[in-house]
Order: sequence, then structure tokens, then C-alpha cells
Amino acid sequence: MANMTLAIPDKLHKKMKQMSEIRWSEIARRAIEQRIEDLEIMNKIASKSKITNKEIKEISKKIKRSAALRFDESCNRY
Repeated sequence: MANMTLAIPDKLHKKMKQMSEIRWSEIARRAIEQRIEDLEIMNKIASKSKITNKEIKEISKKIKRSAALRFDESCNRY
């Protein structure tokens, strides 16, 4: 099995040390595996798609606008 070095902020490292019973390498391994699975599924779907880059950019703009509006509305509730 290969080893990997991971840099994390000091503040996060201190919190991790407080929870020494947790196998952080296993948490990282699972997160990496999950991300790879997600990306492979996305690539599989994208490879079958006939959508153009222009359409992707337009959809992205709409999603960002919608997310910004929802965020703004949630901030104004309080």
C-alpha cells in the first residue's frame, strides 16, 4: 500500500489530536475513495451527454444565481 503525506492547518491538527481514538487515515482514505467514485460516475454520464460547453456555462450561471438567491433569503430570515 502506498503512503501519502497530507498537510493540514495547525488548528485542525489540534482538534484531531483531541480525538485520538479516530483512525484519521481511514477517514481520509474513505473520503478519497468516495470522491473518485463520484467523479467516475460523473465522467460516465458526461461521456454520453450531447450538451455543449456553452450550454454547460449557462446552466452553471443559473445554478449559481439560484444558490445566491437562496442564501440571501436564508440570511434575511434571521
